[in-house]
Amino acid sequence: MTPPSRTLGIAFSDARDASHAAGVVIRADGTPDGFAFATCTVGGTDATDAVIDCWRALDREDVRHVACAGVAPAWFNLLDLDRLREALDRPVYAVSYEASPGLEPALRDAFDGDALADRLATYRSLPPRVPVDAADDDAPDSDDPRFVRAVGVDSDEAAAAIRGLTRDGERRCEPLRIAGLAASAHREAATE
Repeated sequence: MTPPSRTLGIAFSDARDASHAAGVVIRADGTPDGFAFATCTVGGTDATDAVIDCWRALDREDVRHVACAGVAPAWFNLLDLDRLREALDRPVYAVSYEASPGLEPALRDAFDGDALADRLATYRSLPPRVPVDAADDDAPDSDDPRFVRAVGVDSDEAAAAIRGLTRDGERRCEPLRIAGLAASAHREAATE
């Protein structure tokens, strides 16, 4: 599968009082084609809104897929992938880079009461993580696993898009690599 013509990559960078989201439109050839920024609360429940804010600020109907860097930015400010799929009317997937037993134990350690119940409901609504298998010898090796959770697109198709958007020798696909750089720069500029 060839990568989508345009993918919106979303990444977050945390400061003490806020998390800074960057949305970056990346063409299939890896060229950045638009930036948007938003903020959300560290430890809050508004990260999904920050992604929607980036989408609206960009106002790009040519974007075909939305890729998010993980599902728990901003200290467990969980992304609701189903809500994003519905609001953006595009396939949405989250990419992660570490094997994990899941977030439930960490959520239980950090929260209780309604805050825990809300986060568990969002977390349990997520599709399962599926490994992004290496397609060839140039892909990152098995010591550096990648996983995807996909909504609105088959997991295999999402994995193929991620592989197609990853440059040789890189672990992160271009939409998430560049969004991560932009989110860090936005955070640094806001905290100066």
